[in-house]
Amino acid sequence: MDQPIKRIRYNPRRRQGNFVGETPGTITVPSGAVSPVITITSYNGEELINTQVKDTEAAFKQINKYPNHTQWLRIQGLGDAQLIEKIGVYFNINTLVLEDIANIHQRPKFDEYDDYVFLISRLIHITKDNELVNDQFAALIKDNVIITFEETHEECFEAVKKRLVAGKGTIRTAGPAYLGYALTDTILDRYFVLLAQVGDSLDDVEDRLYQQDANRNIMYETQQLKRTLIILQRASWPERDKINDMIRTENPLISAEVKTFLKDAYDHCIQIMDLVENYKEITSNMLDIYLSMVSNRMNEIMKVLTIISVIFIPLTFIAGIYGMNFARVDPVTSKVMPDNLPELYQPHGYIYALAVMLIIAVIQVIVFWRKGWFRKL
Repeated sequence: MDQPIKRIRYNPRRRQGNFVGETPGTITVPSGAVSPVITITSYNGEELINTQVKDTEAAFKQINKYPNHTQWLRIQGLGDAQLIEKIGVYFNINTLVLEDIANIHQRPKFDEYDDYVFLISRLIHITKDNELVNDQFAALIKDNVIITFEETHEECFEAVKKRLVAGKGTIRTAGPAYLGYALTDTILDRYFVLLAQVGDSLDDVEDRLYQQDANRNIMYETQQLKRTLIILQRASWPERDKINDMIRTENPLISAEVKTFLKDAYDHCIQIMDLVENYKEITSNMLDIYLSMVSNRMNEIMKVLTIISVIFIPLTFIAGIYGMNFARVDPVTSKVMPDNLPELYQPHGYIYALAVMLIIAVIQVIVFWRKGWFRKL
């Protein structure tokens, strides 16, 4: 399993304000989008042809060449609006769907049209640089074709590709809807991997929380993990609704066999939601515990300072009285002035005053010790 999360950098992209007032169906390439890499995979129970092409024309040519195969047209990178438009024209896709593909801030959903279905998921994972990435994954399913759109060139579906090459199970014979399920299930599996890393990080933070040298980094790390869980929560809740819509649809593109597998994916989604809720509760409790520990530590410090102050208050009182300089004898007339400090000229008065102060301090320390105040420090 991957190492626990040590540092998370969130994708800083936000939806810009230049979309205000645009015509519905306008394809706006997201800022920083990478150039698309096009891969076309044609497969059936007997063979698999995987080709990386330079343009859509070559992809369409392979699709027409193998009409009896299931076709997976994979677009990695959304930096070319014309490419998305060409795909929309060739497959007769509604411009609103094309707009949603380019608009990378969509929530997971499942939409049905006359002869195709459209689905979106959030592809959340941690890169090799320990960066949390929340990308959009979109897929169109029509006849024997599935078209997928990903934001980056990073390989997130290696396991699905290996299953296609191996040809085991029903992945090659169950049609494009099954491949859509397999890709969705892979996305959910990545959620489980991320949650496992969050769980390991929570265990590590909790271990350090109860150490005496626990510092404020614990609070920062816990808040960081909580934000990760919030991102997962925002993705998993609508993902559950999306899968539920796919299970309940009467669209012939989603077969009964695929719905059986989708029910398993639905269960996985429920498990993810439960884990997210449990971990969120743990992070909240850890933050409360940390703040309580900080408060208790401050109370202990204040208690020590209070005890020290209480010990020195009577000593300061005595020193203050004998520091008022009211002379016993008038230095001019040499007359004794009544009610002035009688001990001012007492032999060994300084020693007596220090002894009295020491006795008072010792008595206070003994009283505090018997009350158990020092044992609680």
